[in-house]
Amino acid sequence: FSPGLLVVAGSFAAFRLLNRELERLVPPPPSARRNRWKWRNIWTSLAHSGLPSPVGCRAFWGMGVPWHSPSWPLSLLTASLFLGYFLEDFVDMLCNQKLHQSWELLFHHSVVIVCFGIAVLLHQYVGFALVALLVEINSIFLHLRQILLMANLVHTTYYRLNSIINLGTYVVFRIATLAWMTRWLFLNRENVPPATYAVGTVGMAIMTPMNIILFYRLLRSDFFK
Repeated sequence: FSPGLLVVAGSFAAFRLLNRELERLVPPPPSARRNRWKWRNIWTSLAHSGLPSPVGCRAFWGMGVPWHSPSWPLSLLTASLFLGYFLEDFVDMLCNQKLHQSWELLFHHSVVIVCFGIAVLLHQYVGFALVALLVEINSIFLHLRQILLMANLVHTTYYRLNSIINLGTYVVFRIATLAWMTRWLFLNRENVPPATYAVGTVGMAIMTPMNIILFYRLLRSDFFK
């Protein structure tokens, strides 16, 4: 039994509660009322994205913290909170969206849940997992883009500015972060147990093409339409 599981359960419950209350806190505009569930889901994701990013920066620069050890207590706590959110979002999509509309995100979430589950349950490579939280810096602008789309604010300066920042942070904090993690895994392959190395390699092999495809879709939608 891992104490992190209690944090995971608490995080799941907290984000579930937040999801239910968000429609009252942030009422959907008329253009989004047909899909109230998606409006709540995106705002929940946005609330989550702003939380772990500073910890990801600390993990990346904290080279004195062993990558294989949870010697930094906040690291295990953050990994557990992150895992709880992705479990909640997975369940939320599974219950409220058709499979053919959400299978890509469900697949993405499955990979994240497995990788962070290993870190939380085994207390290994927590720091390496936390570097992935740098991706959430870009997720802030991805979710803002969805909110602006649902609010019918596509033809505004806010949307255009967000699109530029979104693509810039996508390259720096999403594609570059995954490239760095892949490189670290390759350089340290002799020090990583075979099973963990296999999971990490498969995870990077799945996530990298998915993110490149999404980048192409964003570029085509926002700039080449």
